[in-house]
Amino acid sequence: MKRAPLLLALFSFSVWAEPVAEVRIEGYRYLPAEITIKAGESVRWINHEKRTSHSIVFPAEGGLESERLFPLESWQRRFEKPGRYDYHCGPHPEMKGVVVVGE
Repeated sequence: MKRAPLLLALFSFSVWAEPVAEVRIEGYRYLPAEITIKAGESVRWINHEKRTSHSIVFPAEGGLESERLFPLESWQRRFEKPGRYDYHCGPHPEMKGVVVVGE
């Protein structure tokens, strides 16, 4: 009987949780390379490589960089302001992507 409130609380949280867009890191590419979200939403990058680590660097924001993501690790960022957020991989700068944040 004591489990019911906890279960209800967990269910309530999952119903109201914000959507999280996902970007796969695979084959030395970000998939999709361009993603569009709304202000206040988040993006989660997941490394699906077998042996390589990657990171996400935002040059226009002073070089803000995620930690290195090893296989099956992820990193998430919330975008509060509308705009275009270009990024690339720290160790592999030829890998490029963009997050477009709308109103």
